[in-house]
Amino acid sequence: MKKAIVSAFLATSLVACTSVETAVVSGNEIAAEGGEPIAVVQATALGLTAIFHIVDLVQSDLDTVVNKLLVAEAKAMGGNRVQLLTAGTTPRHGLFALSGGIIGVPMSQATGVVVK
Repeated sequence: MKKAIVSAFLATSLVACTSVETAVVSGNEIAAEGGEPIAVVQATALGLTAIFHIVDLVQSDLDTVVNKLLVAEAKAMGGNRVQLLTAGTTPRHGLFALSGGIIGVPMSQATGVVVK
């Protein structure tokens, strides 16, 4: 029984934790460049790294959060593009690598307005 619990815990810990939140907005109330805004999208991804962020067990970076989450959700909502408002990720190099320790949990987040 203990082996099954440990196996289940390890399997779920290696699955990416992502979240995409959306809010439909009116074009009269929100201003956007290049078209009519239809929604605001926020995407967040948590990763898992080992040994001072050297080994990625579960990937979480700007490419993942912007391209795979934010843009994919915008296209699913019928938008043509995303006006990127903010994007950020946990630094992994230099002095910031010390925050990774044995096991690290980097986070990446991006917010944008879906434009039609």
